[in-house]
Amino acid sequence: MARMFRKNFGLTLLALPGFMLIILFNYVPLYGLLLPFKNYKYNLGIWNSPWVGFDNFGFLFNGDVLYRVLRNTILYNAVFIVLGTFLSIIIALLLFELSRKFVKVYQTILFIPYFISWVVAGFAFRALFDMEHGVINSILVTLGKAPVLWYNEPQYWPYILVAAAVWKGLGYGSVIYYAALMGIDAEYYDAAKIDGASKIRQAFSISIPMIKPMIIMLVILQIGSICYSDFGLFYNVTLNSSLIYKTTDVIDTFVYRSLIDMGDIGMASAAGFFQSIVGFCLVLLTNYIVRRINPENSLF
Repeated sequence: MARMFRKNFGLTLLALPGFMLIILFNYVPLYGLLLPFKNYKYNLGIWNSPWVGFDNFGFLFNGDVLYRVLRNTILYNAVFIVLGTFLSIIIALLLFELSRKFVKVYQTILFIPYFISWVVAGFAFRALFDMEHGVINSILVTLGKAPVLWYNEPQYWPYILVAAAVWKGLGYGSVIYYAALMGIDAEYYDAAKIDGASKIRQAFSISIPMIKPMIIMLVILQIGSICYSDFGLFYNVTLNSSLIYKTTDVIDTFVYRSLIDMGDIGMASAAGFFQSIVGFCLVLLTNYIVRRINPENSLF
């Protein structure tokens, strides 16, 4: 061990800052797992606050609200994963066929939404859907149709939120898959051209199979966070309108509102702990299914 350490001393020094950051931000805070099982008091601190067992979890499991927010959270994230992955792969395949001279331009255009804050995006969507002065309602009035009270009608928001999430994440996902495509040996495509394979046949026979391990890995990781929602999306884009909670309320926004009303850190920690446990179990289950189908594509 000592000999191996001396041999890789330079590489160890390079990895040390990242290793220390992981220890500092991922392992040191683990003592906070005590919070879901305590009635946290500011003057007593974490260690001295009284134990309450599973009482904090009653905040989540009492009433019908849990079913609504859990249903919305899982269904939205499932759609985001399926649709986002599919469109990202399609865009990556299209970029892969473009001239390398123009790819960076298209990548930049696609990537810009990823860096836009949901607060800014929320104002943009309000400009579109404002009940009196919104662009869409102005077009509807011009066409002789009645304006729609977008922030009062929950049935429209599943489509709006899915479109917003895909718009923001499409560039990031496509760049990842494009990088994976760039790592494929060009000899495969040269052999396919000699055999007379079309671009579509090359995509289905070479490109997608070669990046399949990357696709599976990213999907498994996304499934692990399926109980977490993008708070900015569901809070800022919807303007936190209570009239559309039926289709826009998720675990994160529900916990946030409850904390604003009660200010109970223990309950918030219990919600986070519940999300982590569910995500961990889903990663194990998904990886198990993938390993049974094809062991080479599983994470572990």
